[in-house]
Amino acid sequence: MKKIFSIKQLQENWKSGLTVSLISLPLAVTLAVASHATPVQGVITAIWAGLTSSFFGGSHYNVIGPTGALSGLLASYVIVHGPHVLPTLAIMSGIMIFAAYLFTLEKYLVFVPSSTIHGFVLGVACIIIFNQLNFALGLMHLPVHESFIQNVAETFKHISNSSLISVILFVCSVSILFGLTKFIAHIPGAIIISPFGILLGYLSSHHIISLPIATLETKFANLHPHIFIPSTFLFSVKLIIPALTISIIAILETMISARIADGMTKTKHNKNREMLGLSLANIVSGCAGGIPATAALARTTLNIKSHATHKISAGISSLFIILISMAFLGYFKYMPLPIVAAILTIVGLNMIEIHHFKRMFKTDLINFGTAMLVATVTVLEDPIIGILLGATISMLIFMKKLSTGQYELKHGAVSSNKQPQVLPDTLIYAIKGELAYINAQSHVARFEKEIPEHKNVILDLRAVPFIDHDGIQACEEIVDMLQREKKSVRIIGAHALTSKITSESRIPHEITSHHYAE
Repeated sequence: MKKIFSIKQLQENWKSGLTVSLISLPLAVTLAVASHATPVQGVITAIWAGLTSSFFGGSHYNVIGPTGALSGLLASYVIVHGPHVLPTLAIMSGIMIFAAYLFTLEKYLVFVPSSTIHGFVLGVACIIIFNQLNFALGLMHLPVHESFIQNVAETFKHISNSSLISVILFVCSVSILFGLTKFIAHIPGAIIISPFGILLGYLSSHHIISLPIATLETKFANLHPHIFIPSTFLFSVKLIIPALTISIIAILETMISARIADGMTKTKHNKNREMLGLSLANIVSGCAGGIPATAALARTTLNIKSHATHKISAGISSLFIILISMAFLGYFKYMPLPIVAAILTIVGLNMIEIHHFKRMFKTDLINFGTAMLVATVTVLEDPIIGILLGATISMLIFMKKLSTGQYELKHGAVSSNKQPQVLPDTLIYAIKGELAYINAQSHVARFEKEIPEHKNVILDLRAVPFIDHDGIQACEEIVDMLQREKKSVRIIGAHALTSKITSESRIPHEITSHHYAE
């Protein structure tokens, strides 16, 4: 039986596992709050999703757990369906990801272009940031609406009731986190600011200092550590679309994170195994009472920078989270809500990769516009609609470019049996790329628009890797059209596939085997 890990790997990875756990715990708490789940659910997710993926995943560096990419999405589902659906959604999305694993559907991710992904991430980042307004302004017990925009409008409607202390604490915390990012970039700011926040909340809650601040205890009274929460699983048809959305986003985020990790470490992950690890991580997390999970790029990057060499590092991190939460989770109830808002605001801002948008704006305005549209639809309507819309628009743009039919006009001489044969007054029409239903008629239309003046016309298929029935018909139409105009027509350069197909058409066989020399 093959060993899962060795003592040497354990010795090499325990430090990186500890380092990741120190940032994972405060992020698990805050991201769970951003998802409208309980902090304990976030910790349970970090434990079980991370532990399961470390055993079954295909990447040695990916860290699976609660993430910002899902939190804004989950928050909107909680508003509509209630917080009790989160474990069910984790299980359902895990099952869908498992189906994708069985049918190796990850290869179809190429149909979701990067502009759509960047637009979606931008939309989710905006949702996360604006969802922190109530905590940042010290507003409590506001009416909750199903629409994100309505909730933001509700916040601005009550902005006159804001707490000056909360606003100051939020602004100071964001400033400190920005400063830490600039001057101590290798240490995540949440590790440093969380203990100070807890201390401040403790002193305020026990009236040691006169500073009225709302803390996590205000919103979540029970913050006792658990590794399992009994849950009621209610599988409903209404949850199919949310679960499908979660599974698509989880797969995209995980594959992107694994690919970036490969680039940083010069390694290559097993895509199919990583899909299996992600699916089981979500199923186990849901069964334990947790929430949906995906790969966390920031924690994955920290894992690599902490010199992890094996996926056991993520498993060790989960074990350390258990130990640390057992000892300190109870103190997180003193974390001031404005500081929670500050941490999540920085998480949201860090998700926005401005350099990608700058590059798109300078080099490809169509993709930039698509990304902005996806972001807008994600915020105003629904993330899955945004993703599908972006993928559809990009596909239509690509098909439009493809439908023009790539070609090249040349003048040359043909050769048969390696003996050059100079043909005067010859035009060579070289078709580039696939010749199929989507672009076949564009080639016909060129000849319909203008018949060549040359006496000899050669259709060169050397650069045609694939031809379908519509492509054959297009060749026949072009040949017939030119022959009616008394032109001498040849088709050359057909390889095995195109030769077989053209031999079964009305195109004369003897003109399919010539080659030309320029």
